[in-house]
Amino acid sequence: MNASPSDMLSALLSAQSPTPRVDEVGVVEQLGAGIAVVSGLNRALANEMLQFPNGIMGLVLDLDPDRLGVALLGNAEDISLGAEVRRTGKVTSVPVGEALLGRVIDALGNPLDGEAAIKAESKPMEASAPAILHRSPVTRPLATGITAVDASVPVGLGQRELIIGDRQTGKTSLAIDTMLNQKQTEVVCIYCAIGQRGDAVARVIQALQEGEMMSRSVVMSVGDEHAPGLAYVAPYAAMRIAEGFAAEGRDVLIIFDDLTHHARAYRELSLLLRRPPGREAFPGDIFYVHARLLERAGQFAESIGGGSITALPILQTEAENLSAYIPTNLISITDGQIYLSPRLVRKNQFPAVDPGVSVSRVGSKAQSKAFRAIAGNLRVTLSQFEELEDFARFGTRLDDDTRSRLKRGSAVRAALRQPERRPQGRLAQLTLLTGALEGAFDDLDELRIAALINAAQQLTTTADTATLEDKLARDEALDDDEQAQLLALANDLIKRTAQPAAATIS
Repeated sequence: MNASPSDMLSALLSAQSPTPRVDEVGVVEQLGAGIAVVSGLNRALANEMLQFPNGIMGLVLDLDPDRLGVALLGNAEDISLGAEVRRTGKVTSVPVGEALLGRVIDALGNPLDGEAAIKAESKPMEASAPAILHRSPVTRPLATGITAVDASVPVGLGQRELIIGDRQTGKTSLAIDTMLNQKQTEVVCIYCAIGQRGDAVARVIQALQEGEMMSRSVVMSVGDEHAPGLAYVAPYAAMRIAEGFAAEGRDVLIIFDDLTHHARAYRELSLLLRRPPGREAFPGDIFYVHARLLERAGQFAESIGGGSITALPILQTEAENLSAYIPTNLISITDGQIYLSPRLVRKNQFPAVDPGVSVSRVGSKAQSKAFRAIAGNLRVTLSQFEELEDFARFGTRLDDDTRSRLKRGSAVRAALRQPERRPQGRLAQLTLLTGALEGAFDDLDELRIAALINAAQQLTTTADTATLEDKLARDEALDDDEQAQLLALANDLIKRTAQPAAATIS
């Protein structure tokens, strides 16, 4: 088995004499917003950690014959020109293990929750991705609890699915709801916040605590007020933590929120280090920066633990421009994307998943068999409805068939709405989908369907539905009688739900 680059670097560092030489003490020649130029360390290696005054660490990014370009992992204001810099002989590392569960940390593993220091073995942040022979096909579904995703854009354990959309379209909410839905599973969740405000991260932590998922989650936070070097290393540190759990045979869900800020932090460092700018001023290796991160996710073979890492990177677009540089890079790296449309947001459709642009390249191979059978024509139904809806705006006289199809499409779209922070169980999802696709909701207005969605959240297992629940838990296909039972459940919901005066799912 070939050694990883980080292992090779560690071996090189350990092979050198532990006694510092004169040329292993350098000085700071230049300082910038998050970077330093150091001279005098002729034997330093790329990605080695350097020790600055006041306990500040730095990461070697550029190696020139007479200077080093260093990304600071702390406040540059605490360093002065001419200050001494020493080699550490170590690579950037982060604690890994069970001690991290339930904790809030920074990119170096330091606690941010006011509790005791984390006592765990440190591992290098950088690691080579598992080889193809050490991977297995992605076949097991990851239940997100979001009907619009589970039905039309299925995500599998070990998949890399991009969540992309403009500001305020619900990208973080979709990711957090997916984490909350893992309460009934054994999936470990890691939330890596890059460039997010402190109050936004605090709301995420509160949601995880209220959803009883914090004890099985790790939250890593690096805000805009921190050094760009910390923002740069944060996703690699989070991925290293995920790899520690996956090596034990566990399934891990990791969320990067968001890689837009990560790319901007790396661009800032690169420009300050005078690297040649490319498209949109990003350095030429920005694709490699994200590719070497996301390729470490996957479903792994039993020979290396048999665990999985499911990555949900989040990316922000501007004015729905999916053809910008960073979006096109990440779309080509990942196994599909969940696109959240501002057009649907304006129609009060939450979550605003656009099935026409969203895609899962793993597809039905990772979808639950019950969803595959019931929601197989969901995307076609919604696509045809949207075309008819646009056409109907310009006509006043519609035939009965067109009116019927408009009713059906409107009911299906309304049934895909969902309250925030309330992921749905499989039985509730399939009941609503069956009722909408089979026409049971055609004559109901949006307020009535909203009341049905709220009522479906309260569906519990009874003697009549126990067999259904068992088959869904075992991921078995439903026969015609069981699908008819789902339709009966939907009709029963309609009967038990009175016409509301003002229902809402917000």
